[in-house]
Amino acid sequence: MFQISPNIRVAVGLEAWLDMFVDSSEFLTKYGLQPPDEPASLDVLDSQKDLLKVFAHYFQMGASSGRYMTNRSQFWTLVNMSSVLPNSKWKIGGNAVLMANRLVKEGCDVMLGASMTNGLKTQINDKVRVVGQNLSDSVDECHLLFEYKSGQQWGHYSAPRANRFRVHSNRDERIFYSLEKFREELPRYQPHLLIIAGLGMVDSIPVSATKTARMKALQTMLTTVSNETRVHFEMSSYAERSMLDFVIGSILPYTDSLGMNEQELAKLYTVLQHGNTTSVSESRPGLPTVLDQMRTVYQLLRHKSETVSGGRALSRIHTHTLAFQVILTDRNSTWKNTMTAAAKASLTSYRHVCQSDHINTTKAMILMGDAYSTSHNQEWSRKIRLKPDSPVSCWEEYGYEICVSPVLVCTEVVRTAGGGDNVSSAAIAVQI
Repeated sequence: MFQISPNIRVAVGLEAWLDMFVDSSEFLTKYGLQPPDEPASLDVLDSQKDLLKVFAHYFQMGASSGRYMTNRSQFWTLVNMSSVLPNSKWKIGGNAVLMANRLVKEGCDVMLGASMTNGLKTQINDKVRVVGQNLSDSVDECHLLFEYKSGQQWGHYSAPRANRFRVHSNRDERIFYSLEKFREELPRYQPHLLIIAGLGMVDSIPVSATKTARMKALQTMLTTVSNETRVHFEMSSYAERSMLDFVIGSILPYTDSLGMNEQELAKLYTVLQHGNTTSVSESRPGLPTVLDQMRTVYQLLRHKSETVSGGRALSRIHTHTLAFQVILTDRNSTWKNTMTAAAKASLTSYRHVCQSDHINTTKAMILMGDAYSTSHNQEWSRKIRLKPDSPVSCWEEYGYEICVSPVLVCTEVVRTAGGGDNVSSAAIAVQI
């Protein structure tokens, strides 16, 4: 078994909140909510009617997504409606928190930048050092996660895979509330790796002087990070185009590593390559499609970083999907153990979704075929066959290595939310 040195220091930011997990079928049935005639991909939500339209849009695709609700009164009405359901559960949430907890579990020394109440802090692994404001006289932000299962029916709609839809109504005064304290501690902590995650919490919050200033403060922090510290950014699902443009122009040029799911990759690819966005990608994109998109994103982002003062050349991309894990690393970088990381990601995906530390093959399946092409470009694509005794395949291309691992897909889904955070953290932990 691969052992991670306990001396590996990882700083993770930013923020934390409460997640309420809601069985969407139970919610829709309880309140007699019928599907809309026409789904819609609205940028923000203002009413329950808006929620149903956008939920239907992503539900029929089986795609993970989320939206900001401008009407906080309506949002808290939804929270109260959800809280009385028998199967609703409160859990600590926030990409940074989930990644911090996983990294500690993997054996890393972790510092987390997050402001929260004492009650929420009790849900964090006690080995995580928390830096941020103590919200003793306030309440934690919360998000609603409407979960659905593969094959679930809602009127004439059917979900092709298990996933979830997130709703939040975060306030702009809480944006990166812990940033200054976190930034102040970084030079003393001297992390080997800095992870920035959770920018989805800012998505679609109305533009204000506060929001603009907080986003600029995050960019400024990244420009001051020591070259001895590598930087990883975990993507989120962004409905707001200006938010994605900010990430591309002000965050990604200062990162060494990038993690995302297949929908996030598709949207990033279309913006970088074509200048527009796609609202949703196919729920199960083929491996050649994902590989081609990763190659393009890798090259375009490396070129972009060259035009920015103090920019970092991207040297690692990890795309986590339902069916497979793909990790691309620069051969001249210090990232190591790429094959091990891909395998680790696959097993972590099963363990998280099934909520079990033990692999039970009777509750698993493999969606990848026996062989796959490495590109849609037939001039240089090649066919790779899966080997049962060595399922992770690695090969070298133009200055980088690619490793692909099939995922043991959990067939008895317990939780989908947080899957990407856990998978990404487990993989990068063995590569530092």
